Amino acid sequence: MIAAGVTATARIGARGDGRGGTALPVLEGDGPLALRRTRGSGAEARVMLVGAMSGPLGGDRFAVEAEVAAGARLHVGSAAATIALPGQAKGAARYDVRITVADGGELHWLPEQLISAAGSELFVTTRVDLQAGARLVLREEQVLGRVGEEPGRLTSRLTLRVAGRTVLDQELACGPGAPGGWDGPAGLAGHRAVGQLVVVRPEFEKAPDAARVLGEQAVLMPLPGPAVLVTAVAADARVLRRILDEALASLTP
Repeated sequence: MIAAGVTATARIGARGDGRGGTALPVLEGDGPLALRRTRGSGAEARVMLVGAMSGPLGGDRFAVEAEVAAGARLHVGSAAATIALPGQAKGAARYDVRITVADGGELHWLPEQLISAAGSELFVTTRVDLQAGARLVLREEQVLGRVGEEPGRLTSRLTLRVAGRTVLDQELACGPGAPGGWDGPAGLAGHRAVGQLVVVRPEFEKAPDAARVLGEQAVLMPLPGPAVLVTAVAADARVLRRILDEALASLTP
């Protein structure tokens, strides 16, 4: 008998503590999704997502939910890369991220890379809802296959809404069975690492950033409202991180 996949949810709730800092009244995870508060800086609270098990494996259903209230500042990272692996359970794995940030709240969502191992099949959805006046830095990095292996099937969708308005809704599909051309000249062009950086700041509303090419492997595009998107490809995870870090530094006051 084939085992069923694992279902797990982690939840983070951040709010101002009334003393200029950030409290975490909700910090709970189960199964393979463990959350740890680490040392923050100033008003910012920091949380680390720690994978207690391998995965997601085929058939698994993982979810992470984060809510940042007005006056709170939250930084979320992960202790290691997430590796999508084939499993004994039938069907693809799912990893859903749901983020809400209130007016006056700020979130830095900076996990480590997602690696799509050979034979795996994973659907990732990230949905972000920001109120007017919210601030966000969000980074996604996908690596197609471990060293010397072919990638698994990976489908990733990122949706961003600001003040009730959808400003970004994009999907990336790659690996075996993905629509033709994903690895061709109009797609990843042979690169094995791809990433997105979304930055939302109220200041961008009055002084929007202009579209521009960032070196040979990245492009910056302004989004409607106070947001910009950086998309990059690279030969490997190390180079991709450097490109996105440099892009973020160029957007930081």
